[in-house]
Amino acid sequence: MNENVLLDKSKKFALRIVKLCAYLKDKKREFNISGQLFRSGTSVGANIAESKYAASKADFINKLHIALKEASETEYWLQLLGEADILTQAESEAILSDCTELIKMLTAALKTGKNVN
Repeated sequence: MNENVLLDKSKKFALRIVKLCAYLKDKKREFNISGQLFRSGTSVGANIAESKYAASKADFINKLHIALKEASETEYWLQLLGEADILTQAESEAILSDCTELIKMLTAALKTGKNVN
């Protein structure tokens, strides 16, 4: 998998998360979940960016694994916002599909990374 594609998608996702969290705070007056969502959602791309300069293969895999865990946590918060009717179904599904795509890409990158010698 092209590392730049994953980095680009994760950065675009992080920008969507930043905007969503601003919306949640300003329009929905939701502060608790939005803070958790902000941290986990922006951490995905930050860990992918860190993996570019990993000290070893194990460090590279570790950074991507952390990104995957953060993406999974982000998916949870997005689902919770949708199920609590803080976001509409359309709003929730739109960003959840991006999150799911990142999870699939990270899973594939980890499988590939673990099998490369």
